[in-house]
Amino acid sequence: MKVGFIGLGRMGSAMAANLIKAGHEVTVFNRSPEKRQALVKLGAREAARISDACRGEVVITMLADDNAASSVVLGKSGIVESLDKGVIHVSMSSISVALSKELARAHAAAGQRFVAAPVFGRPEAAAAAKLFIVAGGDPAAIKTCQPLFETIGQKTTVISEEPHAANLVKLSGNFLTASAIEALGEAIALVGKSGIDRGAYVDLITSTIFPAPAYQIYGKLIAAGKFEPAAFAAPLGYKDVRLAQAAADDLRVPMPLAGLLHERFLRLLALGGDNLDWSAVGGLATLDARGSP
Repeated sequence: MKVGFIGLGRMGSAMAANLIKAGHEVTVFNRSPEKRQALVKLGAREAARISDACRGEVVITMLADDNAASSVVLGKSGIVESLDKGVIHVSMSSISVALSKELARAHAAAGQRFVAAPVFGRPEAAAAAKLFIVAGGDPAAIKTCQPLFETIGQKTTVISEEPHAANLVKLSGNFLTASAIEALGEAIALVGKSGIDRGAYVDLITSTIFPAPAYQIYGKLIAAGKFEPAAFAAPLGYKDVRLAQAAADDLRVPMPLAGLLHERFLRLLALGGDNLDWSAVGGLATLDARGSP
């Protein structure tokens, strides 16, 4: 397929690379031009402007937050202004439910199609094409995109014909992961302060009662205190918790644990943790146990 790809961070670059390797005709755009070069060497075409990446059958965005997504999609000479009628925009970013609804309305008004397809998985999963994709949107549009999803991920779950439903599921999943990180951090701090080997404890827990990938990945990072380099930076985790809270406010769903996580992320950032992996939230309990500020 002829695909445009906008947003070449660690996740986006890995996803675009897999599309290129699978034989799709990929045109890449990123506001920082240097991030395009490795993909151009793989065979991608380089777009100098957003509009240059909007000339195919599908354009995919993988952007950091609502501000970036809104600017790229709704801004002057952005995706909505540049796409032909009937062309599909697939947003694979973690964005708010409110923005997802706004994008759906804008594309519909322009005669374009919009699919939300956020992903679960860290950059190493993206590189291995092992992401889990949650899709929402018109079934025919999702079917058109299925060959792309099969190249990028290991499983696609269609959750709703409403794109924003996929974004809500993604935010809820990141809330659950953040909750697991906090719980792991507290448990590891508890046993560690008693003198039990932290790594051995995580090996035990993740091979018995909690053999889930989230516990295995983040348990090892927390036990080792290894929070750099960041695969998913703490500010992004903080952003997703806030977006989950905003969705909960709109739906009038109390989420007291989300409030706790908001405060934990805020504390981590106040301590200068902007460049740390979001698993560093799990390290706060160890600092607390030591009486550190």
